[in-house]
Amino acid sequence: MNYRLNHLKELESESIFVLREVASQFENPVLLFSGGKDSILVSYLAKKAFYPSRIPFPFLHVDTGHNFPETMEYRDRWMEHLGARLLVGSVQDAIDRGLVTEELGVNSSRNYLQTAVLLEALEKGKFDAALGGARRDEEKARAKERFFSHRDEFGQWDPKNQRPELWNLFNGRKRIGEHFRIFPISNWTELDVWQYLAAEKVPLPSLYFAHPRKVFQRDGILLADSEFIPKKPDEVVEERSVRCRTIGDVTCTGVWESTAATIEEIILEVAASRKTERGGRADDKRSETAMEDRKKDGYF
Repeated sequence: MNYRLNHLKELESESIFVLREVASQFENPVLLFSGGKDSILVSYLAKKAFYPSRIPFPFLHVDTGHNFPETMEYRDRWMEHLGARLLVGSVQDAIDRGLVTEELGVNSSRNYLQTAVLLEALEKGKFDAALGGARRDEEKARAKERFFSHRDEFGQWDPKNQRPELWNLFNGRKRIGEHFRIFPISNWTELDVWQYLAAEKVPLPSLYFAHPRKVFQRDGILLADSEFIPKKPDEVVEERSVRCRTIGDVTCTGVWESTAATIEEIILEVAASRKTERGGRADDKRSETAMEDRKKDGYF
């Protein structure tokens, strides 16, 4: 397949422009890295934006301690490939110190606990901008974000108090203690991401490709069998051919039944899908405004 589509080059150019604007406007930015395809894309674009120099800011991964092993293995390989400096914020350490309290019960997850760990890491590192791979097409709350999304001194987001961005002019001015979340791939779609990664032959975690895995169904979502997820008495574990469309904490990341074992097959599958990739995220289903509520509290 030929993925050298003109609109992908335009999106690449726009994202690289945003990345360079961050480097010029902020004193101490950091790139948030989850190991998912979108953060991989942002890190790859950052390498392009500043080549042949090294990426001029560190990476930050908020580790829940309940990640897929494949994600952690890929993260370490990719950081070595990029020559990037990786910082890690640990949810387990935050629990041990009493900063956050572990949820209990069959629906417990550490996903919500990431917010306090992220805000602490940003404060500790005195970062004034945090780059990430959120896209506007993912979810309705993320559609309200700007490229430069202002956060107050408590790390909180007010969707009604964001700055206009006309003619690619970005306003990064802030008061002491405030910071910005930066979204360089805001205008990309899931299909754009896959087509670009295919064109550039970017290596990806094996979780994105169809593979046999033990799973069970809960509330209409397939979850990977894991020691971190207590099962209800009526939940039956069985092996199916599945893959991830998003990658996050294993307790809330739904998997999709699929036979797409190559990137070409994934592109065809995504193009035909009528469900969004976050339709399999259990954390988004806790309430109608789950994502927006978390973002207001400081979640990415």
